[in-house]
Amino acid sequence: MNIRTDDKPVIAILTTSDKTRLFRGNHQNFRDIIRTGRELGYLAYVVTVRDLKLESSTVTGYVPGPGRSWTAVQLPFPQIIYNRIPTREDEAKPAVARKIAECLEHPGIRLYNPYFFNKWSLFEWLKGSNATSRHVPATRRLRSSRTLSSMLKTHTSLYLKPESGKAGKGIMRLKYYADGVLPYRLQIQTGKKNVTYKAASLERLWTRIGKERSGSLYIVQQAIELATCKGRPFDLRVLLQKNGRGGWAVTGIGARLAGSRSITTHVPRGGSVEDPSKMLEATFGPERTASILKNLSSTALLIARQIERASGYTLGEMSMDLGADDKGGLWFFEANSRPMKFDEPDIRKLSLERIFYYSQHLARQTAIIP
Repeated sequence: MNIRTDDKPVIAILTTSDKTRLFRGNHQNFRDIIRTGRELGYLAYVVTVRDLKLESSTVTGYVPGPGRSWTAVQLPFPQIIYNRIPTREDEAKPAVARKIAECLEHPGIRLYNPYFFNKWSLFEWLKGSNATSRHVPATRRLRSSRTLSSMLKTHTSLYLKPESGKAGKGIMRLKYYADGVLPYRLQIQTGKKNVTYKAASLERLWTRIGKERSGSLYIVQQAIELATCKGRPFDLRVLLQKNGRGGWAVTGIGARLAGSRSITTHVPRGGSVEDPSKMLEATFGPERTASILKNLSSTALLIARQIERASGYTLGEMSMDLGADDKGGLWFFEANSRPMKFDEPDIRKLSLERIFYYSQHLARQTAIIP
């Protein structure tokens, strides 16, 4: 029997179990999602990979209990699965990978955002379209010192980034001074501080990079000179979600100002949350800022559509880091398929609501057989 399209779907927030906290992930975020669902008339709950039994008509899910507690309850089987598995390490576990694959094949479930993005894949996807490739800095896989040597012939400043990095962890910046006695300067970020390693030769530099990488796959990328405010670079963080019609929409735009000694704008690395209009106006003035923000929205939407098309999976949301150079040109740096929550209240409210609007759209598109 098919569920009627005017019925509201049951939505499960998927995560992994945890011995001390019941389940992993941002518990407050999950509370906010479940509360918003209740206000809009939807049943939403948290379910772990272990408890999601695909052959059953009910599942053991978690709902908020008194205070900060959670209560395990037998709940109806979900039609929509909102994937919030918190880390790449969790996602790579065989039991988790199996369950995601089974959900993607299950006729009665729609799971969206099945996997974390890989940085290299993102840039490859965006280079596949003329409309998006012009917003991509020169990027190569970091395979050998020859790759660095080749990139430094055209760009004197580069970023080295882990393919599967998060929150700025592991990012290094390399600058080349042709006339210097120690021409190679590698800035290595540790917490909110960074240290600079100077090398006379490419061989010595490569040895140090090898120690920092410790076996992780990296990309090397042209460093874009970003617009600045108070002498510090900033970038623009865009939250994109699908709306109730299933189309991509900009939920909100934030700005992140780099910490005084940081090589990135990430808040855990000393960056701060700022107003995008104020940041842009400091460099470009009010009139130009309005034009850049309009262009930012249309560019982000173009990129989101291309990422989804090239990935081959159903996506419902992503956050995106873009930067404006000193001429107002826009550059793509990063996209995240499990966005962190935006602190700006109006963005936060709409972002929670859109989870349910899009879930309703997904349910309407599919004849769901329980």
